Amino acid sequence: MNILARVISIIFHPLLMATYLLGLLSFFLPAVLYPINTGSKWWFIFFIFVLTFLLPALNILLFKIFKTISSINMEERKERIRPFFLITIIYCFVTYIFSVKTRMSTDDSLFRIFLIIDSLVIAATMITFFYKVSIHSIGITGILGVVIALNRVAEDNSLLIPIIVLVIITGIVMSARLQLNSHTSREVWIGSLTGFSIGFFGMIIFF
Repeated sequence: MNILARVISIIFHPLLMATYLLGLLSFFLPAVLYPINTGSKWWFIFFIFVLTFLLPALNILLFKIFKTISSINMEERKERIRPFFLITIIYCFVTYIFSVKTRMSTDDSLFRIFLIIDSLVIAATMITFFYKVSIHSIGITGILGVVIALNRVAEDNSLLIPIIVLVIITGIVMSARLQLNSHTSREVWIGSLTGFSIGFFGMIIFF
């Protein structure tokens, strides 16, 4: 069971959530990716993957190499602060770069989604200063909250099936973190409530 839980934790790593969210929306609700056009959406998803997963992951590896952290899993709360702070900077910088390159404005749906993703990362970092919360839970429930809120504006409930799948995945991810004893149930639930609240109410406010 622990091996399966580890695989699940890797597949649904928090740093992959931005890629999963934007990939899902590009397939089920591409209109919200404006000003990214249909022809370039896969390049866009690729760049998101590189900038929000590979680049932060490389930095975490460097922290490990230079022994700033004892493990890439960062099981100790205090070890997470520096890497999380750097990841926050990277994510905010990505938002800035895309806003400049694509001339996104606050009126564009994609820019607002970027802001919600940044808010999730910032919240995870701020909470970590005081409490070891489940970042996996924040990430997956953040996506769930965004997608549930977006379903209100989707035609023919096109996001209904993704929502059902995400609810199941959310339960699986939270169970995996508990199975590995990476977090207590309280840490998992606080993470899930934080992620969902930011994702859902952020979308309600912005949209």
